[in-house]
Amino acid sequence: MDAVERDRHDYARGSLDVGDVDPHPLRQLERWIADAVEAEVGEPNAMTLATVDGDGRPDARVVLLRRITDTSLVWFTDRRSAKGEQLVATPHAALVFHWQPLERQVRLRGPVVELDDAESDAYFASRPRGSRLSAWASHQSQPTASREAYERQVEDVEARFEGVEDVPRPPYWGGYALAPVEVELWQGRRSRRHDRLRFRADGAGAWTLERLQP
Repeated sequence: MDAVERDRHDYARGSLDVGDVDPHPLRQLERWIADAVEAEVGEPNAMTLATVDGDGRPDARVVLLRRITDTSLVWFTDRRSAKGEQLVATPHAALVFHWQPLERQVRLRGPVVELDDAESDAYFASRPRGSRLSAWASHQSQPTASREAYERQVEDVEARFEGVEDVPRPPYWGGYALAPVEVELWQGRRSRRHDRLRFRADGAGAWTLERLQP
């Protein structure tokens, strides 16, 4: 615990002003992801997805962004998972990207919808065959007796689809899209005097931008 309490890092890589950013927050997010790719940050498309359970308790995990559209961010998962069940009950979520080497963070909040079968099929078909088999083998978030028991499930699926190269998408597996209504850009600065800019959707397809105190 002492090491955690003693850890201090003064951010000094950059700054952020209203004139520096794209007027559309998702285009700005694409810029920052591209910067993270260029800087060779590990998993630059990794994002924390926060949902709430039936008792209103927050839950969070890291998932991978797979697409940015003009209006939303897209990812894919087993819809029987904890996050899938939580999004059925409360179809709103928050996302966080953090690229520590660039001293940057992006936070987004908004409603979530399921993608249609055609979009989910198209993405599933692009996955490696092993990943497609894993989607059939695992009931995500459910307990298993042991690693060996899970591996037997994998073996059963491999036998089921032996010789089948075009493994179909399981009916319970698919995509989600979050349409942000708030997007906050964060750039670390010295002495914790960070730059924070927040976009807010005005409901008519436009965005307002304001600076927040750190």
